[in-house]
Amino acid sequence: MKILVSNDDGISSGGILALERALQKLGDVYTVAPDRPQSSMSHALTLHRPLRVEEISPRHYAVDGTPTDCVKLALTGLLTVKPDLVVSGINHGPNLGDDIIYSGTVSAAIEGALLGIPSIAVSLVSFKDFIFDAAAEFTVALVSQILQITLPPSTLFNVNVPAIPKQEIKGWKLTRQGKRHYSEKIVERVDPRGRKYYWIGGDDLGFAHDNGTDCMAVHEGFVSVTPLQADLTNYRFLQECRSMVIPWP
Repeated sequence: MKILVSNDDGISSGGILALERALQKLGDVYTVAPDRPQSSMSHALTLHRPLRVEEISPRHYAVDGTPTDCVKLALTGLLTVKPDLVVSGINHGPNLGDDIIYSGTVSAAIEGALLGIPSIAVSLVSFKDFIFDAAAEFTVALVSQILQITLPPSTLFNVNVPAIPKQEIKGWKLTRQGKRHYSEKIVERVDPRGRKYYWIGGDDLGFAHDNGTDCMAVHEGFVSVTPLQADLTNYRFLQECRSMVIPWP
């Protein structure tokens, strides 16, 4: 098996190193990842400048671009082999609920799915004291099964692992995307030259306690596995919209 690994925390992050070590027992691991942290880049592509790639060691490439750049480059010409699987992570922090929209980790996996490769995004639900062992072990177990099923086109798995000792994790659950709450406060400051600048990033205010969601599963001590699709069409509402009459032109 040939596995492409990427992330949004950078090629030297602890999460990607733990993921590489764990996946090496399953096959050949190729790493193409940003040369620096690229969190919350969503599905950004670099179109306004050329990308630089450095081979820092055999099968390890650092890219001065986004997570999506990395996977697109890897799958459309950088690598001389076609990977069987794309795994993005292990992210330093959760990708639950609304986080998915902004996540560079998830977007790297989405790019793999868009290009026809089975893909997984993996995150550790913690912001400090990162211990990736359980997340890496679960990823290996999931990878061992994922190639035995047929994923629908442009579909991927988003995995979130609670940051608790492995023996305390209750198992895993298939989930749907939940809803996280953040404060919308923007911090306004003034620089030494008198010009205003702003910090975006509100405090975490919790989540909607809805059964069956990724947020609830992790809260209850389970690994959350959510099938995601790149197609954002609201098909239920699409049917309702067919009755609309718009008098134009």
